[in-house]
Amino acid sequence: MKISGLRWWVVGLVAIATIINYIDRGTLGYLWPDMAKEIWPDKTVDETKQYYATISVVFVFSYALGQTIFGKLFDWIGTRLGFVISIGVWSLATAAHAFANSVLSFSIFRGILGAAEAGNWPGATKANAEWFPVNERALAQGIFNSGAAIGGIISPLIIAFLSVHFSWHVIFILVGAVGFVWLIPWWILMKAGPDEHPWITPEEREFILTGQRVKPDEVTGEVAEEYNPGTAEMLSRRQSWGAILSAAFLDPIWWLFVFWIPIYLNEKFGFNVKEIGLYAWVPYVGAMFGAWFGGLLAQNRLNSGWSVNATRKLTITLGGLIMLPALLAMSVAVTPVLAVMLMATILFGFQTAVGNIQTLPSDLFGGKSVGSLSGYAGTAAKLGAAALTYLVPWLTQGGNYAPAFLIGATLAILSMASVWLLCGKIEPLKPRSKTQ
Repeated sequence: MKISGLRWWVVGLVAIATIINYIDRGTLGYLWPDMAKEIWPDKTVDETKQYYATISVVFVFSYALGQTIFGKLFDWIGTRLGFVISIGVWSLATAAHAFANSVLSFSIFRGILGAAEAGNWPGATKANAEWFPVNERALAQGIFNSGAAIGGIISPLIIAFLSVHFSWHVIFILVGAVGFVWLIPWWILMKAGPDEHPWITPEEREFILTGQRVKPDEVTGEVAEEYNPGTAEMLSRRQSWGAILSAAFLDPIWWLFVFWIPIYLNEKFGFNVKEIGLYAWVPYVGAMFGAWFGGLLAQNRLNSGWSVNATRKLTITLGGLIMLPALLAMSVAVTPVLAVMLMATILFGFQTAVGNIQTLPSDLFGGKSVGSLSGYAGTAAKLGAAALTYLVPWLTQGGNYAPAFLIGATLAILSMASVWLLCGKIEPLKPRSKTQ
């Protein structure tokens, strides 16, 4: 049996895993306002907001650690088994939230969830590097990144619907069960990589593998081997730090909204779970279109003859410039409609940039090192997100979110600067002994 376009089936399954990932992580935020009143009826909104921040920081720190662990794990055991372990554990952790009743128990289950969910991104980046030629990678990255946006769109709607019929305990169990259903088609489809998969057509195999090969040197005509440095050598290259820091500065902007959209709408406009569900999906529509736009723009420029260097810098910079004015305008948003429309613009810009930032490891190094650098970048990104998450309750005392949005605007500038100042010319690197 042969399947035409098998690589698109692979990225489609990864995108669905990403949708599930965002439903699972988002459930707590949407249920929190009502849960907090039930579990801690004698606490104020500011006090329960601090509890939520503490639990969220545990999640992000675990997520940061999980990025590095799973980056190495995916390089070691491969994408097929890596995803099985990642999504299996995070689905169990989601269901376990049903039995939490304190900050400690929520933090434990949230920590396990964060560590396991972290595998989705180095795994997706590695699958992208394995299954797509260079000129399609940004589009593939955009497709599975749009899974995060789609998950954000449908999560509040699903949780709002389920909250009408079930208690929050049951909702966590139902949401956690979805991941185990996903494992069935993944295990069946991902039999091997494109070089050995029995269902791939010869034409697609040749298209993928040819598009991944390093082009011959213009002077010598020789084809260089892929550069797969060890950890110390990888981290000694400034280009690696460009990839790491650009992610570290950009990612907190996303998490600012992932964690705090429900709390913001509840505190700023007095929304309950159902009202949050009616509004909170709108920003993720912008994110979905941004993911597609960033990927298609990069593919269009590469197919038009642009270099990888020019394409990545254009798309990342454009995304940052879209975010900046919207983040500043959030400080004066006075209606829920205006607020969610500005959020949609911010997340559109974020996703335009982030897909191309996430392809930097595969632009710089060979396939055996992609998961590792992606993991390091993801860890740095989540540490940045944890720091901002921890500060949000202090920054937003009394319901004033302007300081948090101003910090977000500053981070967007720093992310763009990291790419321009540290990455230099974005191209496959060579061992230093061959460049001296």
